[in-house]
Amino acid sequence: MMLAFDGSAIDGSAYTGVVDLARRSPAWLDSLVSAWSTYGLALFAVLMVVGWWRARRVSASAAVVAMAAPVTVVVAYAVNDALKLVVREDRPCQSLRVTTLEACPAPGDWSFPSNHAAIAAAAAVALLFVSRRLGAVAVVAACAMAAARVWVGAHYPHDVVAGAAVGALVALLLTAGVRSRPDALARRLTATRLRPLLVAP
Repeated sequence: MMLAFDGSAIDGSAYTGVVDLARRSPAWLDSLVSAWSTYGLALFAVLMVVGWWRARRVSASAAVVAMAAPVTVVVAYAVNDALKLVVREDRPCQSLRVTTLEACPAPGDWSFPSNHAAIAAAAAVALLFVSRRLGAVAVVAACAMAAARVWVGAHYPHDVVAGAAVGALVALLLTAGVRSRPDALARRLTATRLRPLLVAP
């Protein structure tokens, strides 16, 4: 039998406080938060597309940085998911046996760190290097995603904090690497079939 870590001792009381608040909240608010928790990551994809579309009208180098954003998100997700397999923390709804807005995942669907928070934070940090305005929107959305994951009962607060930290750190490292030589990357890529993605017609 696979042993799992019980994270309830860290901030289980804070988690149950949020879940109890969610149960007492208006149905429309719970529905709104649940929808954001489920579908909100799509907004980050839209923001990255908008960032790339604008960047290619600025320069090929700017477009390279924008195109690196989704790659950064994928890498952040992979790193975060690997950490899940190392830590193997049970979902709070399993450890604390509480009723949550979101259906409790099956055992083995680990909780720490939060993939949603990692993806949102990675996208937000990457977008800050593409556009301050888009990045600011993404930062607010990432915070809302982290809060929503606790609200619906999917994660402890420490899960979303750790996930956001992982996503942000991966994004900082990868984006800094791309930004250290964007001109060289742009020259190489514009000589390939990817040129239309880097230069506006």
